Amino acid sequence: MPIPLIEDPLFEALIAPTASIERLGGDGVWAEGPAWLSNQKTVIWSDIPNNRIMRWTEEKGVEIDRTDVEFTNGRTLDLEGRLVVCSHGHRHIERIEHDGTVTVLASHYEGGRLNSPNDVVVKSDGSIWFTDPPYGILSDREGHAAEPELPGCYVFRVDPASLAITIVTDLLVHPNGLAFSVDESILYVSDTSGGGDPAGNHHIMAFDVADGSTLRNPRVFAEITPGLPDGFRLDRTDHIFTSAADGIHVLTPDGRRIGKIPVPEVTSNCVFGGPDGTDLFITASSSLYRVRTKTTAASRPFP
Repeated sequence: MPIPLIEDPLFEALIAPTASIERLGGDGVWAEGPAWLSNQKTVIWSDIPNNRIMRWTEEKGVEIDRTDVEFTNGRTLDLEGRLVVCSHGHRHIERIEHDGTVTVLASHYEGGRLNSPNDVVVKSDGSIWFTDPPYGILSDREGHAAEPELPGCYVFRVDPASLAITIVTDLLVHPNGLAFSVDESILYVSDTSGGGDPAGNHHIMAFDVADGSTLRNPRVFAEITPGLPDGFRLDRTDHIFTSAADGIHVLTPDGRRIGKIPVPEVTSNCVFGGPDGTDLFITASSSLYRVRTKTTAASRPFP
């Protein structure tokens, strides 16, 4: 498949000019929410419209992990290596305990059900931050059609001790992907409310994190075109690897694009993993892809 498109020599420090993009497989409708489980040497992700979770290993390739999963989307690992999952169908943030039982971490705000949690990150203090756009309640395609019970779409924080849920920003129309900078001084959040309209929101916002739990100084970090900045990850040098319609765009810490990883399907998200953490796994429409890089995730503190 096509090799990376270099737009600035800085890009070559992250991905070799000869790196190839490998399709690992998949027969989904909309692949999303990838996570690397190092203790299992596997990537898991959601095929949301088909209401199933997929997995890939080097030995067995792509397999169906589970079905009838209530339209899960984004997922990550907490400080104890437990999966924290966004459920469109349940309209919950859920934690999968080590024994397989499910703990609901967030379901309502001030008496109203959440819209459809989309993506989630865990900060080093154990707090859980997630986005809550309406995509899972707009129709039965990615959840269950329903009227919203909240007046807007927010980015929320869940306190690790009390599980109290608070709004950290209400400035985005449809908050989607999110990630912290390496030192957790900045939170990046994408707004994908533009949909197919080029005049709509297709940008990533940046916020300064004050006192570990408050967001200040909102600003547009980068506009993404073509397509949308759905999900994204940061590497150890604070470069952002974000989804777009034509692949993964790589941005510097000041928001300048330095290259692209072309993918032949519309991309949704990505995650670093593999034996040494340098493999970038990409979910795109029906499939899972992989490209070898020269970098790793911003941090890898979890099992």
